[in-house]
Amino acid sequence: MTDSKQNTLWGGRFSESTDQFVQQFTASVNFDRRLYAHDIRGSIAHATMLTDVGVLTSDERDAIITGLNEIKDEIERGEFQWSVELEDVHMNIESRLTQKIGITGKKLHTGRSRNDQVATDIRLWLRDEIDFLDTEMKRLLTGFMELAEREAATIMPGFTHLQTAQPVTFGHHLMAWFENIRRDRERLADCRKRANRMPLGSAALAGTTYPIDREQTRDLLGFDEICPNSLDAVSDRDFAIEFCALAAICMTHLSRMSEELVLWTSSQFNFINLPDRFCTGSSIMPQKKNPDVPELVRGKTGRVNGHLISLLTLMKSQPLAYNKDNQEDKEPLFDAVDTLRGCLRAFADMIPAIEPNREVMREAARRGFATATDLADYLVRKGIAFRDAHEVVGKAVAYGVENKKDLSDMTISELKTFSDQINEDVFDVLTLEGSVSARNHIGGTAPDQVRAAVARAREQLS
Repeated sequence: MTDSKQNTLWGGRFSESTDQFVQQFTASVNFDRRLYAHDIRGSIAHATMLTDVGVLTSDERDAIITGLNEIKDEIERGEFQWSVELEDVHMNIESRLTQKIGITGKKLHTGRSRNDQVATDIRLWLRDEIDFLDTEMKRLLTGFMELAEREAATIMPGFTHLQTAQPVTFGHHLMAWFENIRRDRERLADCRKRANRMPLGSAALAGTTYPIDREQTRDLLGFDEICPNSLDAVSDRDFAIEFCALAAICMTHLSRMSEELVLWTSSQFNFINLPDRFCTGSSIMPQKKNPDVPELVRGKTGRVNGHLISLLTLMKSQPLAYNKDNQEDKEPLFDAVDTLRGCLRAFADMIPAIEPNREVMREAARRGFATATDLADYLVRKGIAFRDAHEVVGKAVAYGVENKKDLSDMTISELKTFSDQINEDVFDVLTLEGSVSARNHIGGTAPDQVRAAVARAREQLS
């Protein structure tokens, strides 16, 4: 004899009950129950459409909608009894609906399959999550802009190969981070467009013989488009892969920022202070203040990268149409969303609270021969070929290293030993302020350009 719950929903063809371990092994309700609100929303739209095309009566529709809303309340009050034997969120809700309203509850599944139902639920859920993530990205972008505006003239060393390269402003560096997340937000919007297409109406794989109105259902659920091919609609998980891809890129950006924050908070750099609320201490070393938030964000990047690979591997060998493999799409997607959301929230809270140690930053820029390129450019403007100017400045730097003097600390007599083209006006470009101010073009590090970049960004941020 089959299990009664199982037999009620799909057990007619089976002559024995599913093995208890197999029930546990194949069930997804322990993780897909988080789709309950979207499953109920989809079912209400489906019942409304079935009524309008004459498959259900208005009384049946009303009973179904009332029952589904009551079930939603039960779930949100923590009173709903989830059953592994019923496999997933869809069958748990349908079974409870039938308990509440009788045979009418069994009519809800007319003209659809769990295949198009779950595909619809995931897209509805992901669409809502994308909208929330967009809000967090916007909040983070605002934090970058506000801090960059405050620190538009704060000088720090710019690095290549983690070696001092040229002076930049802290505001300029922050706006580079801004650009990273701005592109991520664009990718998020693009992903939403492709996620916002409706599979419902595709049924198991070939469509349905019932006179459904997919345009009405699309309108009720707020989808932009209808998936045009039933085989593709029930088996496609491109939207989930695309989300995990953009999440991996965004996490990579956050990880790079985290690496810099970890370096900058170290006593060796001491460029910034993070407020205590974003740090933890040591159980044995009382002096420690650990930048745990950026360290953890850096670490969580690996799990999101892993989820992308999991989904790509999941889909790479699947024939059309739906396969049970696709049950494995949810946990990677869910965790990728949760992880990205948590990291964005942490950064959006933390970035505006950063306290730069301005004098430390400036001194670090002054020590590293950061204005060497400015001296080379100065010589080029005096008529010296760049390669020759490069050699002259290289010798001056070597002299500075030997004598522990930065270029700006050398006397005019010392500088003239390397080129007689060097005059008193050289100190206009050898100062840190002169160096950054000279890069006064769109995209440059000059304080005026940083403020202009913030103004443009603020105007464009919607």
